[in-house]
Amino acid sequence: MAKFIQIIEFQTSRPDEVETLHDQWQRETEGKRTADRVTITRDRDRPGTCIIVAEFASYDEAMKNNDLPQTQRISEQMMKLADGEPTFRNLDVRRQA
Repeated sequence: MAKFIQIIEFQTSRPDEVETLHDQWQRETEGKRTADRVTITRDRDRPGTCIIVAEFASYDEAMKNNDLPQTQRISEQMMKLADGEPTFRNLDVRRQA
């Protein structure tokens, strides 16, 4: 069960490039990343809206993942694809069914 979830929401006119960068991050962080799961979505009701959901065992594990040089670099590149500022949600999981 994930105990910490980060949600990143942003607008982009280049969603395919976002997915390509995510694939690159997966390759470069194999065996290093601490994310249990990362889901990239596109909002059907709001074209151009991309939402990334990253699940971690804990907040501390999320911070370890964040501190990876590969994560820092890919994140910077991904945010350059955003049309405006992203919104971050940092969520402690209380219950899951």
